[in-house]
Amino acid sequence: MSHSRTDSTDVDKWDRGLTEHVVALTRPIVKHYFRSEVRGLDNVPDGPSLVVGNHSGGLTTFDLSVFAVDYYDRFGYDRPLYALGFDTIFAGPAGDFLRRTGVIRATRENAAKALAAGAVVLVFPGGDFDVYRSTLQETTIDFGGRTGYITTALDANVPIVPAVSIGGQESQFFLSRGRWLARALGLTKLERKLFRTDILPISFGFPFGLSIVAPVNMPLPTKIVTEVLPPIDIARLAEVSDIKRLDAHVRWVMRKGLKELAAQRRFPVVG
Repeated sequence: MSHSRTDSTDVDKWDRGLTEHVVALTRPIVKHYFRSEVRGLDNVPDGPSLVVGNHSGGLTTFDLSVFAVDYYDRFGYDRPLYALGFDTIFAGPAGDFLRRTGVIRATRENAAKALAAGAVVLVFPGGDFDVYRSTLQETTIDFGGRTGYITTALDANVPIVPAVSIGGQESQFFLSRGRWLARALGLTKLERKLFRTDILPISFGFPFGLSIVAPVNMPLPTKIVTEVLPPIDIARLAEVSDIKRLDAHVRWVMRKGLKELAAQRRFPVVG
């Protein structure tokens, strides 16, 4: 997570009216097209917490929308939901819109301020590495070695609430992150500099068929189910473990929960 003098203003830009409007617009998409369910919201504690999720669906991911619709239906708008996002998605006019709907840059200052205000903060630590994992690795929890979320929870002294989701990685057939292709084309250094990534994802879907980053295929109407697991008192565990082991423990809990969720799924896409 990077630092910026203006980070402290991101949290203050949340706009309740605009957020209600966006949730109303996305509700038919997630509830009818993706037939989404979010289970276990009672596991979200009353105070501040860091919700940690696996990320699915490629460029057209609906993870945040699926969670946000049920979150606001359950808790209302007096308790804003913030989601951490990488700097690259804030370029251009979209940046202000995202901040006003609770998507804030993934900096320690932003996370700390939101948590200090008693908010629920949602983070997908795996980012692009996770969201482009192979469809055959749908139940894999791998954040690519990113452990900043552990430090964020410890610094704020808040619990980590794991949230696992199944179905998003079936919205098209994800074949590879394409790291080998990025290296072969000599794009790795340039990609890291411009986009903070070193992948060229390869997928197959409708209507364009094979896609390497672009064109972007339309997501299939796959059923998406998210389950919120019991909170983890990360501060208590920190007394007997280090950052890497804490990360391994959180991922183990999530992997177990995700496999149990996958076992309930009868068919791909259909659910």
